Amino acid sequence: MAWRIVHVKEGDLLRLRLDNLEIRKKDDKFYIPLSDITMVVLEGNKTSITTKLMSSLSQNNVGLVICDDKYLPVGIYLPYGQYHHYAKRVIKQACWTTEQKDLIWQSVIKQKMDNQIAFARWTGVEQERLELMEDLVSDLAVGDKTNREGHVAKVYFDSLYGKSFTRGDDNVINAAMNFGYAILRSCMARIVVGNGLVTMLGIFHKNEFNSFNLVDDLMEPYRPLMDYWINQNLLGEKNYLSYESRLQIIEFMNQKIKIKGKKMSIDNSMQEFVTSFITAIEANDIESLSNIDLKNFVGEGS
Repeated sequence: MAWRIVHVKEGDLLRLRLDNLEIRKKDDKFYIPLSDITMVVLEGNKTSITTKLMSSLSQNNVGLVICDDKYLPVGIYLPYGQYHHYAKRVIKQACWTTEQKDLIWQSVIKQKMDNQIAFARWTGVEQERLELMEDLVSDLAVGDKTNREGHVAKVYFDSLYGKSFTRGDDNVINAAMNFGYAILRSCMARIVVGNGLVTMLGIFHKNEFNSFNLVDDLMEPYRPLMDYWINQNLLGEKNYLSYESRLQIIEFMNQKIKIKGKKMSIDNSMQEFVTSFITAIEANDIESLSNIDLKNFVGEGS
């Protein structure tokens, strides 16, 4: 089943109406069943939302994302304690050993780097730079102690956008990636919480000021897929991130990918990935981790 991400721009009021999300815009009313929604994204400065609706969003495991004046997600409201064995899972998570975390991080981050190389090859990056990235990946250690991921990222972005490019530049490429990664992060956070995991306790990211360390860990393989989607559907049209472009980025979550021979949406694949991650780390079976492969995304007509 394909669930919806509902994007609301300048709505007047959001409230609960008989298990439906009711959106009021001037004299118009729109109704969407909560059971059909995975996330609500709010833009604008005048939208009100009722506490009764927020309570029902939590009960239905629906995330709520708030955007700032630049249309970037800056806040997220997530369900709390809805997983049936929440305490048991958190206790297990707190007991993950450094060895367990390092082993699975090696697998997770390798998926990201492999996808970066695949996307770079798809765009026509010269063979010399592809081989440089492949050599870096071949030296990947358990826990990525030598930061191969950082070195690959440097070569990757330089190869795609030029050596003068930095992720801090004010341009449409970065605006699109920032918005896209924020949507990925929000969707992954909803799924991580829905599986009873604590978002703060990561396997690699350990920033004490970051409430989403584990989310940032698990979304890594999806970043190059978002890069591909942005390259295919947004770049070259406008020199700013339009409303239509933001909707197109959100639509990424409904695109198809094949996981273990099964075709599913990106959003559903995240659930599959998190479930396999829990099995892999708790059973010490890295082979159980689902593989997020750019070729299985591009090959589904994205």
